[in-house]
Amino acid sequence: MVPVGVQVGHGARVAGTQKMFSQGSLQHTDNPGDIAIEGEGFFRVMMYDGSLAYTRDGAFKIDAEGQLVSSDGYRVMPEIILPEGFLQNSLNITEDGRVFVNLPDIDDPIEVGRMELYRFVNPAGLQAVGENLFKVSGASGEAIAGVPGFDGMGRTHHKFLETSNVDAIEEMVNMIVAQRAYEMNSRTIQTTDSMLGIANSLKR
Repeated sequence: MVPVGVQVGHGARVAGTQKMFSQGSLQHTDNPGDIAIEGEGFFRVMMYDGSLAYTRDGAFKIDAEGQLVSSDGYRVMPEIILPEGFLQNSLNITEDGRVFVNLPDIDDPIEVGRMELYRFVNPAGLQAVGENLFKVSGASGEAIAGVPGFDGMGRTHHKFLETSNVDAIEEMVNMIVAQRAYEMNSRTIQTTDSMLGIANSLKR
């Protein structure tokens, strides 16, 4: 059987849940560590156990060693290590993923690394592991590395974050439909109970 990457939900009934990776809107933050992806692709981070995970959450920080890490402290891969003494506000990341900083004694910015993005043949097949992280599964296929803005990869936007891709209006309509269906089924049960009660009284 070919794996499809559908995971079991934990709601009122057993059902499959499918991950949606449609583009969310981008919000400007002014935070020098924030990076958003416009288009297809994931960032890759190394977890504490040495395994690799993928995320679209670009709320990155700079740790005490000058390394770019996720909000949970996972190192961005490939590693982006900023030089000692760099000017904090000079960090700049271009749309093609190049990372530049300024040093106090150098006028021109220097390139210290380049972000990579990763895409999948079937991103819906990725295995969710929590904290906005996903791991490769048999359904997703292996990660395909690329440079932002090239070969079908999305572009990186510095000092932006991608917001939720949930359509609030559509979800509100779905909730109303579910509520009305519940009310209709509840009324059906009440009517059936009343009819059985009348039938039982006639029998007596």
